Amino acid sequence: QVQLVESGGGSVQAGGSLRLSCVASGYIYSTKSMSWYRQAPGKEREFVSIIISDGSTTYADSVKGRFTISQDNAMKTVYLQMNSLNPEDTAMYFCNARIRPWRVSGDRDYWGQGTQVTVSS
Repeated sequence: QVQLVESGGGSVQAGGSLRLSCVASGYIYSTKSMSWYRQAPGKEREFVSIIISDGSTTYADSVKGRFTISQDNAMKTVYLQMNSLNPEDTAMYFCNARIRPWRVSGDRDYWGQGTQVTVSS
């Protein structure tokens, strides 16, 4: 079994910062990528950022220059440093990982339960 657990969400005022964490655990052979998505009330889930095992990163235009994704522990932990937050960043943030579990052929996508980020003006 593979599990993803997010933490670090909370309530901040506009202009503030938060750091989200996502820890992957279980029988993990390798991790190809880890990423963050978010979903605001009444909206579809949207991509925020991804980090690939080679270290390359990609960001949604809406967060470029404000958010930074990083990883630790051989891609078992991913962070999302969020600066200059604004009310439009309010959403549930979900961690996603593309992982090859032990004794399984092929990669699989896993999702965490999400952590709420609320930014007030």
